[in-house]
Amino acid sequence: MKHAIRQLSQAPSIAEYQPCAVGTFISPVGILQLNANAYGLSHLTVVGSDRTEITLAKASDDALNHAKAHIRETQAQLADYFAGERVEFDLKLAPKGTEFQRDVWQALLNLDYGQSCSYGQIAEQIGRPKAVRAVGAANGANPIAIIVPCHRVIGKNGKLTGYAYGLAMKQQLLTLETDKHCLDI
Repeated sequence: MKHAIRQLSQAPSIAEYQPCAVGTFISPVGILQLNANAYGLSHLTVVGSDRTEITLAKASDDALNHAKAHIRETQAQLADYFAGERVEFDLKLAPKGTEFQRDVWQALLNLDYGQSCSYGQIAEQIGRPKAVRAVGAANGANPIAIIVPCHRVIGKNGKLTGYAYGLAMKQQLLTLETDKHCLDI
């Protein structure tokens, strides 16, 4: 089942990608830290990892209110996802990254719930078939775990490959999605 293509938001300047608000969400895979800027969610990391040291930018009240609204909406959708009631996120996402990284992350957003692919398949999808290692690096640099579903990328041999938050968490997420996906069939 193919859904509408979800798009990463573009901030008008590099500085505006910097998050100005932070929140948390207690999930079955750990405490998640959510950071947002006025344009969308910029980070979803696991508390206790080396990825949670994110400096917040000073922002206008309007920008801060928009960022906080993105965090509240993310919390609500994550609750539905972990309850098995949501198979697709509908959030504004505004991660900072190179054009290549953003192409890879956009390709990840096009993976359906319960579906997995290899780095090579992502490289083919973005029109860079020889950039398999670069796709792996971009996948590893993904600042928005779970929602930009880098956990759905596995080795071409079908085995689990590296994940920023460990293979146990990756397996938990894949199991959550495949168990729910199997129930829906």
